[in-house]
Amino acid sequence: MRLYLLALNPTDSVTEGFLPAAARLGLEVTLLTDRPDAHREAAPDVEVLECDVRDFRAVITRISTHHVPDAVFTNSDHLQTQAALAADYFGLPAKDWRATLRVKDKAQMRRHLAAGGLDAVWSTELPPGQDPAGLTGLDVPYPCVVKPREGVASEDVVLVDGPAELVLRCKDIQARRPGAALVVEEYLAGDLRSLETLGDGRIRHVLGGFRTRLSPPPYFIEERCTFVAAHPEAVTEQVLAQLDALGVGFGICHTEFVVDGDGRARIIEVNYRAIGDQADLMLGQLLDIPLFEHVLRTHLGDPLPEDLGARTDGVALVDNPCAKSAGTLTAAPEAADLVVDGVELTYRPLRAVGERHELYHTNRDFIGALRALGRNTDQETVDRVVADFLAAQRWEITP
Repeated sequence: MRLYLLALNPTDSVTEGFLPAAARLGLEVTLLTDRPDAHREAAPDVEVLECDVRDFRAVITRISTHHVPDAVFTNSDHLQTQAALAADYFGLPAKDWRATLRVKDKAQMRRHLAAGGLDAVWSTELPPGQDPAGLTGLDVPYPCVVKPREGVASEDVVLVDGPAELVLRCKDIQARRPGAALVVEEYLAGDLRSLETLGDGRIRHVLGGFRTRLSPPPYFIEERCTFVAAHPEAVTEQVLAQLDALGVGFGICHTEFVVDGDGRARIIEVNYRAIGDQADLMLGQLLDIPLFEHVLRTHLGDPLPEDLGARTDGVALVDNPCAKSAGTLTAAPEAADLVVDGVELTYRPLRAVGERHELYHTNRDFIGALRALGRNTDQETVDRVVADFLAAQRWEITP
């Protein structure tokens, strides 16, 4: 059976998660990408073909002139609609392209939820090239959030306190993204959480979720994600009802939300793919299930089991040390796999010593990823072991 996997830049989710899972399932994989050299280096044993994967027509043509597909899949935020349309063209199991488009477009997601009476968030769009000064004539609730309408990973997402800053921030983002539409919306206060779900269109499993520690405002860098086996039932039901309204229920999904003082769950964004930033790798290990295989099987048309058989005795988190300044990384710890007081630690560097980077105020500032997992232990123990490990490491950035 042949799997076509659409990708942009290489990610750990694909290289360490989905490609090994495909090999374990015995699938022939063809990876379509606009960055073939990077993927050939990351996955030298996989067939890689160059393709304009942002254009669903190019994807369909590339597949049509190659081998017959059994599944078309992507874990990229940017390519969900293209993969859904291509899979549907070939009569294969797929996400509803309307749903993928609906959640990728943050303004459309807001309109759809409001029209369904589920949640109304004040928001407005700033089309590409439009002068943001016009926003000062609107009744904008401050503080507010500015972000690209179709952005990901906290890229160019910023908290704004007043009209002058709003105009300044919009112009700054427009200078970097001249073709991007922006969204200005009310700031949804509360602790950031996530819900991880996996469905086949017939049954949907809740895999748990995370509580996320963010960097100080005005930016929204996700510095630490701590696993939560189950959010309060009323909260989970609210999030699932909003996902139903959006048409989200096939494959894996990572939904970010906050809970306000009245117990109302308010969606920040829906990422119709696995959580990423190595938290998905940890999630499969924590639950002790073939998570990536389950995801691929849904796209092959196989039903999910009624019971995934997930373990419930684990405590886990992912911590991402971040660069605090621009410059060259001149000292950093190497990869490590340790067991300390019963806690499994997996550290992976995300930048090589000698690399120079600007300060992005996004997840691109991550310089490492530390996964911590404990069985039959408590959160305090895991937190302590993580704190001790991080305190013993040294990262140096030279301007």
